[in-house]
Amino acid sequence: MNNRLLQIGISQRISLEWLERTANLVLSGNDEVSIYRALQDLLIDKLSVGGNAKRGNREKVISILMKVWVRSPKDLYPLQHAGLQLLSNLPGEYHMAVHWGMTMAVYPFWGVVAAHVGRLLKLQGTAVASQVQRRLREHYGERETVSRAVRRVLRSFVDWGVLKETSGQGIYSLGVSRDIHNAELVAWLAEALLFAHPNNAMAVNTIFDSTCLFPFRLRPIPADHLIALSGRLNMFRHGLDQDLIMLRRSISEEGAGIMGFSDRN
Repeated sequence: MNNRLLQIGISQRISLEWLERTANLVLSGNDEVSIYRALQDLLIDKLSVGGNAKRGNREKVISILMKVWVRSPKDLYPLQHAGLQLLSNLPGEYHMAVHWGMTMAVYPFWGVVAAHVGRLLKLQGTAVASQVQRRLREHYGERETVSRAVRRVLRSFVDWGVLKETSGQGIYSLGVSRDIHNAELVAWLAEALLFAHPNNAMAVNTIFDSTCLFPFRLRPIPADHLIALSGRLNMFRHGLDQDLIMLRRSISEEGAGIMGFSDRN
């Protein structure tokens, strides 16, 4: 199993605005050092104000932002490159979905929290933080690190507007929910979801109903069309009427990362 699936990794509140800024710095052709400095300037009066600790909250957030859009794991280079192209080509209303998908692929913990939140919203119309906490501690262990990370991710969901706080303490309702009709974005989100899934494969109907993507309503696309839209996906017929979508095992890791994107555009 991929080590990312066993790790928490994302232990800070992550603003959608900060991810957008990071991606824009990459798209503008900045190198890694310049991006790091720009993010320091952006966050200097927002996190660890007055401090410059190596493992302070500001440094942790910058590390997360850069891992998503600047130096993602090698197996995610093609997904990252395609995500940057989507951000460059799609209207701003679609950007949240791209940032959500890339964050989930790099940090599957984000997707696990989302899956439990989405499941609770579907079952009872609200998501109770204590219920989410209990499920995540069952999955990752009874550690304060897990509880703190869940709180930060839930806070991020509220900041992104996909969850709304209710009058009850620690009880959330669904916030912003977006329809995703763009076929290329749907295929890319399917790929991002598979990277966050233990088997890297899912039934096509499960992809469109996944609670990991609870803020989005994906336009259903036939499996063969998904494959045609992305050269990084494959299809396997399971039984008489179930199509499985999986990641191709031969994804190239060449031309990767920030320099890979700059060199190709």
